[in-house]
Amino acid sequence: MFWMLEIVKLLRGCGVIQWCNDVEMGWKEAGKLIRHWKVLRGDNVRIIRGKDKGESGLIKRVTRSQNRVIVGEKSGRKLRFLCFTALFFPRVKKHIKASEGHEGGIFTVEAPLHASNVQVVDPLTGRPCKVGIKYLEDGTKVRVSRASQSIIIGPEILKIRTTPRPNIAGQKDTPMDLVLEKTYDCKTGKCMPDL
Repeated sequence: MFWMLEIVKLLRGCGVIQWCNDVEMGWKEAGKLIRHWKVLRGDNVRIIRGKDKGESGLIKRVTRSQNRVIVGEKSGRKLRFLCFTALFFPRVKKHIKASEGHEGGIFTVEAPLHASNVQVVDPLTGRPCKVGIKYLEDGTKVRVSRASQSIIIGPEILKIRTTPRPNIAGQKDTPMDLVLEKTYDCKTGKCMPDL
């Protein structure tokens, strides 16, 4: 058993196995991860398998370490997520024990779907389709529908970061005056000042 862990560590170091920080997985589970994701957060998708087959909505969250997506309901121009409705998308009841921070009880929460159970909706035909990759004449990489060869435009929500970058310098950040200080002179060949 020890030698299997060593092989997993070796493959992880080479980048063959994608390692997840929050969930440690074995080499069999890591081999089942989707490497090239064609479904992105904010895509308009249709559920193709399960009890909610035929329903469409926007992807709310993608969990790549588990190959799962959470689909939100789309009604008109507004987006209603699963916390407002229990009619269309996968929801489960969770029994949560009471603690100091919150009270316990039975709560209805959204359930993630496996990524293979959803397909992107073709913008031209409005039907679910397989997604391929093409390069345009100027060299830009785009997603295309394999059925109609129409370009699937990336969602605007991807331009917004889910976790904002910190803009306040912390105690471990290098001060700006030291960053902008010139420490190398190419004419004289002097580099770092003497310590």
